[in-house]
Order: sequence, then structure tokens, then C-alpha cells
Amino acid sequence: MNQFPLLALAIAMAAGLFMSRLVRYVRLPNVTAYLVAGVLLGPVFGVLDVTTTSSLSIISDVALGFIAYSIGAEFKLSYLKNIGVKPIVITCFESAFASLVVFLALNALGQPLPVSLTLAAIAAATAPAATLMVIRQYKAKGPVCSMLLPVVAMDDATGLILYAVLSNLAISLDKKGVELNVVSLLLMPLLQIILSLLLGLAIGFLLAFVLRFFHSRGNKLALTLCAVFLGVGLSATNVLNLSSLLVCMMIGAALVNLSQGSDAMLEQCDRFTPPLFMLFFVLSGAGLDFSVLTTVGLVGVTYVLARVAGKVLGATLGAVVEKCDRNIVRYLGLTLIPQAGVAIGMARLAMQDLPEYGAIINAVVLAGTLIYELTGPVITKTALLKAGEITPENAAPKKKAA
Repeated sequence: MNQFPLLALAIAMAAGLFMSRLVRYVRLPNVTAYLVAGVLLGPVFGVLDVTTTSSLSIISDVALGFIAYSIGAEFKLSYLKNIGVKPIVITCFESAFASLVVFLALNALGQPLPVSLTLAAIAAATAPAATLMVIRQYKAKGPVCSMLLPVVAMDDATGLILYAVLSNLAISLDKKGVELNVVSLLLMPLLQIILSLLLGLAIGFLLAFVLRFFHSRGNKLALTLCAVFLGVGLSATNVLNLSSLLVCMMIGAALVNLSQGSDAMLEQCDRFTPPLFMLFFVLSGAGLDFSVLTTVGLVGVTYVLARVAGKVLGATLGAVVEKCDRNIVRYLGLTLIPQAGVAIGMARLAMQDLPEYGAIINAVVLAGTLIYELTGPVITKTALLKAGEITPENAAPKKKAA
């Protein structure tokens, strides 16, 4: 199959589409369907082997760029001014506590520091798609939903920044015979973050400027592709070696704040990216190494439980500090359990950055994603029902064709 990459992509897309139809009957999100399809094609039936998925890594690189780009587009300054500081404070609390609890739990198990640090960074990310799907499906409204939307929008950005810091620390610790000092542990990761954001800002500024000379939908989409490709490509060069996630996130943030035509470009991007994301998730599932799962069972369980505990504790404390509505204090943390795209993306990067531990990290995150995506939407729905933000009428199953 490695000799026929287009055939491999066709099979991956067909399997993803077919599985997405099947999961409708059990009301699961599409990302779960894509991951299951990948697992069936890869580890189970061997249609897509590790060599094939590795040869198609460019798909993952581009998909990660667009995921980060769409996250950055959520950071419109006028919107951030309107929502105030409460979501920001809560996001910092729940992200930090999720990372801290996961790190302490894995460290207590005796895991190597690079593994504990990297999984701690990945633990901060939340999947906004699954959460938004529940809110839209059941037409949920109320204080918890109003707080939840900005929190999940900022959550992945916090996770990307944590990953940039902690992954660099993990890489430094993983390098045998390299002397560790303040420069390698703190200043270099900080410099990488600053340079990544500056490069993204420069590309975003250039994109906003050039956009004024192109008006058709096709040209706007071409400009978006060019900007994301440029960000990912420059980040991967040996000279720069920056974080492509932070670069692309900053491109989106710069565009949405500098250009009045950003809405049209983002709409075009939303139409283009679904097949790309489908391939990303299917290939991620196909690349899962089942042999590693047998060795990380306890690590995986610890990661799943510790992350949930950290999210709930952090969100609760943040809401208490900001004196939020009682229902926000009680239920917001339970709505932050889903985890998917950005977490999987960071795990894929870990396979490149930490070859010795990457397979373990990837296996834990993918297994955790399947669990979170199976249980997260159900828990979110239950929490919003208890908060009174989903009416019994909207919660009842609708009798109409899919």
C-alpha cells in the first residue's frame, strides 16, 4: 500500500465516511468514528501499515496547521474584551491543574520525566467540537454554556503554549550527555515561543495585506492554503525549528484582528478542511501500535482519570475565585472532558521530538481520546441537564430521518 498513496488515502476516506454513518445510530461524534476506522484499517486488519501512515505524514502536518489556524481565529480582541477576565482565569486554572495532576500522578508511577512532562502538557487541551456539538444538538442555553464557549476556545491555545514549554523541557532532559542549565531548560523554550509567535504574526500581517487585492472565493482559499503551508514549512526548517502549532495559531489570530475580510476566508477554510481532518484522524488511528498498549495500561488509566480530576478541580476553583454562578462552579468542569484533535496532534509531534518515548505517548493519548470521546459528550449532556440548560423536550430523541 505504501507504493499507492492515493489508493491508501481513498481507502482511508471511504472507511471514515462509512464509519461516521454507523456511529450516528449510537449518537457518537464523528472524530470517534474516524479513529475507530483507522484502528480497523491499521492494527486490526493491516490494510494501512505503519510505513504507509508514515509516508503520508504530510497530511498530518497540514491538518495540524489548519487546526491551530482555526484556534487562533477564535481570538478576536473585541470578543475577548466583551467576555471579560472570568473565562481567562478559569481557563488558566483548569489547564494548569489538569497538567499538574497528570504530571504528579505519572511521576508517582515512576514514569520517565519526558513522558510525564509531555503528557502533562497534552492533558491541558480540550476538544471544542464535541462540546459544541452537544450544545447545538440540544439547544442548550444558560450561564454554564455562556462560560463554556469562551473557555473551550482558549483551552487549546493554552495547551499549545504549555506543550511548547514542556516538550522543549522534555527534549532537553531526553538528550543524553547534554548539560542542563537555565538556558536549555527555560530560555530556549521561551525563545522558541516568542519567535514562533513573531513568525505567525508576520505571516498573518502579510496575509491580511495581500487579501485586499484578491476577492474571489477561490483566491481567498488559495491565500489561506499558502499562509498555512508557509507557516508549517518555515517552522520545520533546520534553521528555525519553531513550533508550527504556535505559528499557525498566530496566523489565524493576526488575520481575524487585522482584516475585515477574515470571516469570508474562515468560511472558505471551514468548507475545505473537513476531509483533511477526516484523513488526519483515520491515519492517526491507523498508526496506533497495539503492542505498546499492553505495556501502558496503568499509565493510560492514570492519565485518563488524573486529567478528569485536574479539569474538574481547576474549573471549580477558578469559578469560585471569580465568584461565578453556582451552576458554573458545580458543572463546568464536567463539560471539559472531551479531547481530540489538538491532543492527537501534539502526540504525533511527540513521536518526532521524543523517538524513545513517542510511541507510548501516542498510544496513551489515542486510547484516552477514544474513552473521552465516547464518554465526554454524554457527561456534558448530563451536566447541562442538571444545570437546567437543556430542556426535557430538547433532550428527548427526535423521531426523524438522519
